[in-house]
Order: sequence, then structure tokens, then C-alpha cells
Amino acid sequence: MLSINNLSYFIGGRPLYENANLHIKPKDKIGLVGQNGTGKSTLLKIINGDYQPSSGEVQKAKDCTIGFLNQDLLSYQSDDSILNVALAAFKETLQLQIEIDEVLRKMETDYSEEIINRLAFLQERFEANEGYTIKAKAEEVLEGIGFKTADLEKPLRTFSGGWRMRVMLAKLLLEKPSLLMLDEPTNHLDLPSIQWVENYLKTYEGAVVVVSHDQTFLNNCISSTVEVASQTLTLYAGNYAFYKEEKVERMEIQQNAYENQQQMIKQTEKFIERFRAKASKSNQVQSRIKALDRLDKVHEVISDEVSVNFKFKFSKQSGRDVVILDQVSKAYGDNVILNKTSARVERGDKIALIGANGKGKSTLLRVIDGSEKTIGERTEGYNVIKSFFAQHQLEALTLDNEIIQEMSQAGSAKSEMELRGVLGCFLFTNEEVFKKIKVLSGGEKSRVALAKTLISESNFLLLDEPTNHLDFQSVNILIQALQQYEGTFVTVSHDRHFIKGVANKIWYIEDQEIKEYPGTYAEYEVWKANQVEVKSVAPTVKVQKKEVVKVAPKNNEETQQAKRELKKLEESLAKVESDVEKLESQKGKLEIQMADPSLYADEEKAQETQKTYQEFETRLDRLNAEWESLVDQISSIQEVIA
Repeated sequence: MLSINNLSYFIGGRPLYENANLHIKPKDKIGLVGQNGTGKSTLLKIINGDYQPSSGEVQKAKDCTIGFLNQDLLSYQSDDSILNVALAAFKETLQLQIEIDEVLRKMETDYSEEIINRLAFLQERFEANEGYTIKAKAEEVLEGIGFKTADLEKPLRTFSGGWRMRVMLAKLLLEKPSLLMLDEPTNHLDLPSIQWVENYLKTYEGAVVVVSHDQTFLNNCISSTVEVASQTLTLYAGNYAFYKEEKVERMEIQQNAYENQQQMIKQTEKFIERFRAKASKSNQVQSRIKALDRLDKVHEVISDEVSVNFKFKFSKQSGRDVVILDQVSKAYGDNVILNKTSARVERGDKIALIGANGKGKSTLLRVIDGSEKTIGERTEGYNVIKSFFAQHQLEALTLDNEIIQEMSQAGSAKSEMELRGVLGCFLFTNEEVFKKIKVLSGGEKSRVALAKTLISESNFLLLDEPTNHLDFQSVNILIQALQQYEGTFVTVSHDRHFIKGVANKIWYIEDQEIKEYPGTYAEYEVWKANQVEVKSVAPTVKVQKKEVVKVAPKNNEETQQAKRELKKLEESLAKVESDVEKLESQKGKLEIQMADPSLYADEEKAQETQKTYQEFETRLDRLNAEWESLVDQISSIQEVIA
């Protein structure tokens, strides 16, 4: 469908790409990954025709259409309603509607056979284009990515940049181009919207190329990964998790090949040096010199993984209770965020506050901080020292300061060597610590602000979307730092990889109340899925306010119905257990194959084996989740029958 052949692209004499190649087939779902500055967004612009390659070419099929979502669309403005902006995706159908309306006006005075035939032709085409459903489709997509029904008739101009970007995403999804290119599509989406887009892309009929720093998003919607590194494009036949594992193996193979080659080079150089002066060995010496000149050098592996050893110091340890909210209410006019709700933050809590935009997550964070006025009581615990990170704090950085100066103003009393060590953890090394704040990118400023927050010696952190603008490496650094943090924190985030790595409790706002799940995000996801399934199969469990009331079957027929349902569930459970046993056996055989070094002599076979193994793991995860759900359902019904 689209082919990139020997692509080279230079910026000021610096090669961003050199002889790079990539083939995109119909229905491919590709994640484009790599460190910031390697040229991911540039590649999308080259494919779109916005930039011209220095050499090489981009070839596409005649019927290949391209839709491109990029950050430049943030500036798009229109007085049209967001529904009409999204409906612009159906240009041909809208034009047919205009022509049909025009013909109908003519028919008020013209009843000729020609005009009647024209109307029939247009209406047939309009129906073939599913013209009667385009409004419903546009509404479904807009509401799927977070808009309320009442918002659809509002002008695009009245929305912020992030919400306007959502409208442009909706328009692209409705256009259904052959190749859909998305540059950081999750930047302006909340968690429910991200999950909606994931599900949409899984079944998208065309090809997709997506640049994203959201690892979970990539894992859930791509089938192959292309790494942008060393001016080239490297394909991995699996999602982001597969890419990470496969890359480690490839790096080990490359490093072994490098070390073997270096040993051979040293031996050859010793031979040359030893016999260079001997006439009887001159031919052999010259032969080895030429062999070294012709040698295709294997490069040493330079890992981009950073291991953080972050030492936090508290001048004071907080009391057991950090913040207590009692019967707290908060509203903006008629918009009620919290209504007589209570919650407690205890020392050692690592809380992730999740949910859709507009539910009041950032407001609640400010309520916890004490900077947002509320009705009700907020009590701050003994010896609590707070530090608040939010995106607007990037603007509070002193632009004329050097990074090291800015860090010294965080109030930690750390020496310059200690500050340089902290900055090294956040990827600022050597002379980079003397860069002015004003020349840093958004991601670099975020890293500085986060580093300042973490060294402030606070024992209670409040973090509002800390992973915004951070690449994979920086997110992993932040995860490692927070895992080593011995204090308490509450973070608002829609990055599931980040939440899974740091949280031991999940909070969410529902029915204007703060709800808590006392476990990790992975456990919360399983619990949430089970809650939905249990509600659908166990109608005899009624929920009143916060109490679960078990209601016994009213008559024998209901008891028999429950027993029949129980039998079906037990049969399903037996089948799942059998499937798990078979899969684990097959997985074990694959692990034996993968432990055999000879497998990796055939790269294609090795990749296929890795892909199959990944599929087995995915299926096992799904079956285990299904098993847990069935057990919960069986327990629920057994309790009702008893």
C-alpha cells in the first residue's frame, strides 16, 4: 500500500534518516517508537508530503488515502458546531444532500420525468453512502471520545485546544482513510476516551501508524512496532511489550557478536604487528590488513535503559493520618463535583486518582492540598510537608536560570554534586546542567519541575498529570523514583503503565462521592470487569446506597433458575480450566524451544516463535481473568441459593 525506499533526510547537515526502509501493508497496525528527537513526527510529515526527503522516495498506491492527526491541528478554529465539523468527513454524502434539496425545490414547479429520474438517482447514491446514518455515526464517535450530547451543537471555537483536537480526531476516524497516522493521540484524552479509541482502532479496516508515549495504549492497539534509532527504521513483529523483550534479545546477540569481532580484530592486529617486518609473512600480513579494511563492523550496544537510585531525605516523618476529608462538598454553580463525601489519606499511601475528564480529579487534588475552598472539614495531619506538581508550574520556572541554579532553589540544601546526581537520573548529564531553562523543550521542563518536586524533602506529594510531555524513558525514570519514595502521594493520571507501576490504592469519583479500591490498578481492572459481569448474571443481588443486600429467591422456580445458571457457570469454569492447562503445556514446550540457542540462527523462525509465545501469554491472561470472573459469579449465586 505504501513503501519507503532508501529514505534519507538531513536537518542542517545532520542525518535524521539514512537509507531507511519501511513497507506498510493494508490493515497494518504499527507503533512508531524511539527517543525524543529521533524523527518520529518528521517521518509522518514526510509520508504525508509536508516534508520532502533529501533522497529516496515514498511510494503509495493510487487508491491510498492518508489521514494525519498532528499537534498543528490545535490551532484550527471554526464557528461551526463540533457536530458539523465532524460531519465534514462525509464530503460526498453532504454534497449529495445539497443536490437532493436543490432537486426537491425544482420539483415544486417542474414535474418532468428527467427531474424525477435525477432525484431517484441521487437518493439511491445517498442511501448507498449510508447518508441517513452519518449524523448518528458522528454523534457516536464524538461522545465516545468524551463529548456530552449537549456539547455537540456548540461552536468549535468555544472549546480549548485539547478538546478541538478531539474533534479533529473524530473527523479523521469518520473519514476512514486507507492509512491513518496519529501523532500522540492520547495527549488530550482522558482514560475512558483512550480506551474507546483503543477499541475503535482494533477493528479499524485500514492501516494505522501511531506515535505515542502511552505504553498500554500501544500494547492494546498495535500489532507491530517500528523503532526509530540510528537514522534507520527497525521492524519488530509484535506490540510494544514484545518489542521490549525482543530488543533485549537482539541487543544480547549484537553485543556477543561485537565482543567476538573485537577479539578477532585484536588477534588479527597482533598478527600484523608481530609479522609486519618479516618478508616471508608479507602476503599474509597484507591479506589480513585488507580483510580488516573490508570488515563490516558490528557496533557496540549502547543501552538507553536508565536505572535510578534515588535517595529521598525527610527532615520530618508525617503522622499516620496525612489528610482527612469529612463531609466535603464542592460545586461550581450548578455543577456539583463533590457532595458530602469523606476520605482519608494515610502515611505510605500511593494513590492514583483516575476517571473521565470533567469528574473533578484536579479539583479534588486541590481540595486535598487545601488550596481549593470547600464546604465541610479538611484536617491536615501532624508534620505533613506538601509539594504540588502541576503543568502550570512549568511556567513558574525561572527562564533565565540554568538548570542547576533552578534546582538549587528547591530548598533541599543539597550540594552541587548531589544536585548533579539527581539531574543525571533525569537525563541531564555533564554540561547539560548549565542549559538555560528558556531553551528547554516541554518534556525537558517537565523533568526539571519533577526533579525539583522530588528533592524538596516533602513527605506528601500531589502530582497532577506528571507524565504529560514525557517520553518512555522519562516515564520509567519517574516510576522508579516514586517506587523508591518512602513518603505519601496522590497522583492524577491517565497513563495506565505509570499507574500500574506506582499505585497501591485507586480512587475515583462516582455519584459525587470519592470511592476507593484498596489495591493496585491491575487488580482494580479485574475487579471492575468482574463487577460488570456479576451484575449481569446475578439479578438477585440488589445494591442500596453502600450496602449489599442479598435477597433469597421468592419461590422454587427462581431457585431452580439460579441452579441452572450455576450449572452453566460451573461447566464454563471446567472448560476454562482445561484450556488453561493445555495452553500452559504448549507454553512450556515453547519455552524449551526458546532456550535452545540454535533457534536464533533462523531469525524469521525465532520471531515467529516469539510471536506465538506472546499470543499464548495474552490468551492465558484472558483465560485467567475469565476464570476469576466465573469463580466470583459462582460464589455470588451459591450465596444467594444458600
